[in-house]
Amino acid sequence: MAKRDVNSMSFLDHLEDLRWHLIRICVAIIICGAVAFVFKSFIFNVVIFGPSKMSFPTYEWLCSMANFVGIEESTFCGEELPFIIQSRTMAGQFSAHIWTSIYAGFIVAFPYVIYQLWLFISPGMKSGERKHSRGFIIVSSFLFFLGVLFGYYIITPLSINFLGTYQVSAQVENNFDISSYIGLLRASVIASGLIFELPIIIYFLTKVGLVTPEFLRKYRKYALVIVLILSAVITPPDVASQIIVAIPILILYEISIYISKFVLRKEKRKIKKDVRPS
Repeated sequence: MAKRDVNSMSFLDHLEDLRWHLIRICVAIIICGAVAFVFKSFIFNVVIFGPSKMSFPTYEWLCSMANFVGIEESTFCGEELPFIIQSRTMAGQFSAHIWTSIYAGFIVAFPYVIYQLWLFISPGMKSGERKHSRGFIIVSSFLFFLGVLFGYYIITPLSINFLGTYQVSAQVENNFDISSYIGLLRASVIASGLIFELPIIIYFLTKVGLVTPEFLRKYRKYALVIVLILSAVITPPDVASQIIVAIPILILYEISIYISKFVLRKEKRKIKKDVRPS
């Protein structure tokens, strides 16, 4: 790919360049989505509906923990969850198949999405910055997939187990529409993946001077409140689930402080080196 001269490009040239990067991103998502569409049985029976079965690894682990601490009756122990997943519209299952394939395509193609975004912004960087930011694609992809796994194996089963077993009366049965079930899983997985990008976001905010370690430390208590609110939004309304979700986010926040400190330290060293008399 020919290197662009960003200084000679007009605003419309930048828009045209961005358009082609977005087109490549869309094509990659469609291709990965098409593969997911073909493997319908695996995507739905194993991945999507996995957390709706008591044989799911998270339930087995939580059941073992409940037995270990002496809890005899637990919603994590049982043969099956007391709800039915159904489709209430004519095109419900087909629509779920299409949209699930698209979101699966986005998750699988995420490294390529990040790569295309890096190709768009990298010509505006200095040679040294471009060299040190190449690991950004690997790190951001790793954090995203780590967040996806956290959302799938922690947040999703906790949410499904709580909401699937909750009843206001024995006369009311839990029969969930497939779009509602997949929507909960999708929100938990993708939201977690994006939340785990926090260190990357802090890195770039520090680079442009919008965030400092002192700022992050000063507003740590406010960040704690935001994290707890966020945990309450993406998890069932019970304290245990919120704490389980809040802990890794707070760890990421603390890591982000050290990342911000590291970036500023490198910037100061670079400035001292540049102003050093020859």
